[in-house]
Amino acid sequence: MNISQVMALAPMTPAQAAQFVRYYELLAEWNAKFNLTAITDEAGVLARHFADSLSVLPAVPASAKTLLDVGTGAGFPGIPIKIMRPELDVTLMDSTQKKLGFCDEVTCALGLAGIRTAHARAEEAAHDARHRERYDAVVARAVAAMPTLAEYLLPFVKVGGVCIAMKGSDAKEEAAQAGAAISTLGGKLARVDEVTLANLPDKRALIVIDKIAPSPPIYPRQGGRPRSNPL
Repeated sequence: MNISQVMALAPMTPAQAAQFVRYYELLAEWNAKFNLTAITDEAGVLARHFADSLSVLPAVPASAKTLLDVGTGAGFPGIPIKIMRPELDVTLMDSTQKKLGFCDEVTCALGLAGIRTAHARAEEAAHDARHRERYDAVVARAVAAMPTLAEYLLPFVKVGGVCIAMKGSDAKEEAAQAGAAISTLGGKLARVDEVTLANLPDKRALIVIDKIAPSPPIYPRQGGRPRSNPL
């Protein structure tokens, strides 16, 4: 992977492109030790990790100061967003410590400031005052079905902030199915933005939800109930 390949993804400086190249190098190195991602070839990482992550940028409000990436895994989409929006204060949350260890190494190697990892499960962390309703933007990729995902994410979002769910071709149907959950949790569906990634046939979309009221304190529910008995 080279700088010119990365710069073709979006308008960026050579320094930002170099950060993406180094990110890829570290991903390849770490993936040889343990499984971070099934996608490791250059073209796949460019399209399905980097470009996919950058597709979130238009949905992150220009006024946002804080962003939480829930279920970040190997840092997607949180680290690419941070590279492109260095002024954002970013938290990467995951329940797997090894993946967060990788994220810590990446952010150190890339010289990123104002970014940290949080080792926690979303349904527990959302009841922690350090995280509950503290973020201007909360994003997640491929975590759960939308009614469940809404219960995980919306309690983290400040009133006036946004929740962004990265979804596939059935995003409109998922958003409709989650209508009751979104309303219960203090949200309002803003829009579903279709996303087309170069050289990929599969359709993507962003479900964007505005936070208009506080989430009731009982949510998210514990013991796996958001998945086993979605709202």
